Amino acid sequence: MFYYVLLTVYVLVCLLLLLVVLLQQGKGGDIASAFGGGGSQTAFGARGSATVLSKATTVLGTLFIVGALALAIIGQQGPGSLLSGFDGPTGAPLPPASAPVTEPAAGETPADAEAAEETPADPPQR
Repeated sequence: MFYYVLLTVYVLVCLLLLLVVLLQQGKGGDIASAFGGGGSQTAFGARGSATVLSKATTVLGTLFIVGALALAIIGQQGPGSLLSGFDGPTGAPLPPASAPVTEPAAGETPADAEAAEETPADPPQR
């Protein structure tokens, strides 16, 4: 039960993280600014104050990693079974099956059929 609750929360965190990342505004720099052409010496743009979306991204990213680890650890235990504590039916054992009765083929006498049953199908191996 706990696994499914955690899995539901994890899916919600994934969807929220996707939404928050897509809502963020880009830094406005192109490839030239990554190599110092934009007047900035940092590769990831100017460092400004953290907005609500960037804080939400940090929190949801952390929850994403922690949730993935928790689901992996819980998943190592293997799935539970509804019949894990059930020993099975306890009835009387079945009697052994008897040998099938074969009818003699057309044109064969019952003695021929008995002789065919007594001869082994495979010759004895040495």
